[in-house]
Amino acid sequence: MLKELLKEGAVTKIQESAENYLEAILMLHRRNGYVRSIDIAGELEFSKPSVSVAMKNLRENGFIDMDENGHITLLEKGQEIAERIYERHTFLSDWLMALGVERRIALEDACRIEHVISAESFAAIKAFVNGREKE
Repeated sequence: MLKELLKEGAVTKIQESAENYLEAILMLHRRNGYVRSIDIAGELEFSKPSVSVAMKNLRENGFIDMDENGHITLLEKGQEIAERIYERHTFLSDWLMALGVERRIALEDACRIEHVISAESFAAIKAFVNGREKE
């Protein structure tokens, strides 16, 4: 079924690592007003060469743009993915902490769950937590 959805273009699936990079770009831009590869390397504790390879791949696939000064911006589809992942991350980590899960564990678990949970399941959990029927 996923194969069919991917063929039809109904689902944009990218690797978890790419989602993490896009989320980091979004967070850094909100925090600093700009993003460079060195900022991403520091945030994610990755080597500069690893980040450079990832940025090249994200740029070639139309998720980001990089200007002549090395400033990175999210393009429309990169922005959409980053916001979706960030919303899931913050909601799930807050929810887990509200359930009594220790902060570090809640953040780690949310980071794993955010990449595999379906839109339908996430919406159902969110609606349940917010005390209303599934949207």
